[in-house]
Amino acid sequence: MPYVIAAACIDVTDRSCMDECPVDCIYEGARKLYINPLECIDCGACEPACPVEAISQDRAVPEGQEAFVDDNARFFELPLPGRSEPLERPGGATGLGALGVDTEFVRSYPGPPEETP
Repeated sequence: MPYVIAAACIDVTDRSCMDECPVDCIYEGARKLYINPLECIDCGACEPACPVEAISQDRAVPEGQEAFVDDNARFFELPLPGRSEPLERPGGATGLGALGVDTEFVRSYPGPPEETP
């Protein structure tokens, strides 16, 4: 059961979870972070580190956020914008750095409401 990062991470990307991950399997997109399900060892170290509680096991995502399970996998299975090949299993996020792109699902996900003066 790999872990998944859901909606609460969008436009927050605190990165505390990245510091706790012993296998470096949390990758940075433009609007949120993604856990590589092929590299995750299911240790759970990332979950309590997340200040917005965006991380859960793939079978325990918050109600209404089930789409993030498949979307998280798509981040690694399909070519991202500007890339000709999927990431698949690159062997660690540190070497890649921030990727600056997201899946179509996250790119089109509504942002926080704008404050009115």
